Amino acid sequence: MDFNDTDVEAAYREQVRGWLTDNAAEYREPPATPWKLDEFIRRSKAWQAKKHAAGYTGITWPRAMGGQGLTPMHSIIYGQEEGRYHAPSGLYSIGLGMCIPTVFTHGNPEVVQRYVPKALLGEEVWCQLFSEPAAGSDLAGIRTKAVKDGDDWIIDGQKVWTSFAHASDFGIVVCRTDPSVPKHKGLTMFIVDMKAPGMEVRGIKQMSGGSDFNEVFFTGVRVKDSHRLGDVGNGWKVALTTLMHERLAVGGKPRHAPGYETLMKLARGVEAPAGGPAIEAGDVRQRIAQSYINDQGIKLTQMRALSALSKGQIPGPEQSIAKVVVAKTMQDMASFALDLAGGDGFVTGADGDPELAKLQGSYLGAAGLRIAGGTDEILRNIIAERVLGLPGDLRPDKDKPFNAAA
Repeated sequence: MDFNDTDVEAAYREQVRGWLTDNAAEYREPPATPWKLDEFIRRSKAWQAKKHAAGYTGITWPRAMGGQGLTPMHSIIYGQEEGRYHAPSGLYSIGLGMCIPTVFTHGNPEVVQRYVPKALLGEEVWCQLFSEPAAGSDLAGIRTKAVKDGDDWIIDGQKVWTSFAHASDFGIVVCRTDPSVPKHKGLTMFIVDMKAPGMEVRGIKQMSGGSDFNEVFFTGVRVKDSHRLGDVGNGWKVALTTLMHERLAVGGKPRHAPGYETLMKLARGVEAPAGGPAIEAGDVRQRIAQSYINDQGIKLTQMRALSALSKGQIPGPEQSIAKVVVAKTMQDMASFALDLAGGDGFVTGADGDPELAKLQGSYLGAAGLRIAGGTDEILRNIIAERVLGLPGDLRPDKDKPFNAAA
């Protein structure tokens, strides 16, 4: 495992740092108050356009697609350096990180030319319409259907937990087009206009106070066959392209998430029940030490994946391991910190401590992170089967027609 940049990587990192110093100064600190949706979208589009003009978008994409044609390590380096700032880049994480690579991998030339450049410029926002009320971890169990009607497909059904659907212009949606074959074989993916007749987006209010997630309802939504991604019935293979990018994206520790340092700072300022700073109590020090060990384990596991990428190799199952540990560590650490803070841990709003607000956000958000991009259970199955070589789960419906298995 190599922790150091190569000469080329070091030069690129220095270049990125210089550009961010000159262009991202206003985002060195988080906003004093959260941006409203309109302001968030305005800032996001302006930041994306600025990055695009400087050549920091589509870093690993082929040049023919408007990208930079660089290595995954260049993209990782840029992400690491931008992560030191609080720039508004999250609006495009799904579209450019997951949707558009699927579009230019499986779309026809006309579709690619229409959608890819505008997405890269940040002019159009995309979302991913996969999960359903009865099909989350078992994505192949979806029931949203698409029926052929001349040169169009008519889509009816429901999706849920769709991030940024309320701010999106387009999305990629996987539908069931043939219920008479096994569930993995009867799926097809399409590009859908989020403003098309028959589309309805309903926001979901989260316990954190945010509302990034949505329910999306399709009622007779028409999609042209030219906007199909991949062959009819080959939607599972197309979806794997998206999921591969998704799991790589969510496998790491979220930007600006509190770490063990936050626990240490909090424990120094809180009095233990027996008197004196909490950090002097043995059980508190033990919990902080465990958080540190987990943090370092995550870092080293991610470094293993980065080392593979830097050598032109495909990372193994490291991202599945990292994601399982990241989400659980965040949840446990934040829970312990809020316990340490006592009654202050419940205070929110303008009068609350900003550091405690981060911990509250981590505590409430970590539960979702244990679901997004593959639940703990799914990822443990991947680790068990692909790393440890254990027998796979019994799947009695694997070869049955979907309409018979249901």
